[in-house]
Amino acid sequence: MKRLIRDNALALCFLLLFLLSLAGQSVAGAAAFNEEQVAGGGSPVTWAEYVASSSFAVDVAENWQSEYLQFFLCILVTVWLVQRGSPESKKRGEQGLESDADQKVGRHAEPGSPAWAAADGWRRTVFSHSLGIVMGVLFLLSWLAQSVAGLAAYNNEQLARLEDPVSWIGYVTSPDFWNRTLQNWQSEFLAVASMVLLAIFLRERGSPQSKKVGDPHVETASTG
Repeated sequence: MKRLIRDNALALCFLLLFLLSLAGQSVAGAAAFNEEQVAGGGSPVTWAEYVASSSFAVDVAENWQSEYLQFFLCILVTVWLVQRGSPESKKRGEQGLESDADQKVGRHAEPGSPAWAAADGWRRTVFSHSLGIVMGVLFLLSWLAQSVAGLAAYNNEQLARLEDPVSWIGYVTSPDFWNRTLQNWQSEFLAVASMVLLAIFLRERGSPQSKKVGDPHVETASTG
């Protein structure tokens, strides 16, 4: 058990932080929701009722989809684009999919390489792009979940105001949907750009997200 925890400490740390922050969001969100309910003359709901509501679901899903979009785009654009001096970038001249020898696929696979890396045809192609594919699918699924939960929450508000509910198409083309969506996207894009640029000039000793402390600022793709 100790070895399992040690070997997976990074993932376990972030999963624990995720669960703690999700629980905190649910408690704070329920309190804020009930304040609005009482202010509007409605009845407060229990924590369990709030967690099962579309209001909680849309808040969670809209954050998930923006995070997966960030990683999906970062995975794809770093194949082709470079940033001189950043550890988040390849070195200039290494853009693209790289050779089979560089990627250790096909006849260049090593004894410990995954089976699909050594395979031919569609299996190698799929495995070669599996990270981007999965991140893209997770983004689409969380975006869809956001749109469905958001539609339910939006129509609940419409009915409370004695107004007609809208269709799914009507909601995903509405200002309300894109206001919520783009709020998250712009913050994710800014965070990635900040990391790419700040890592050129700043260091965090021992972190693989940073260059070595003594690396020149122009050193690209180096990690500490």
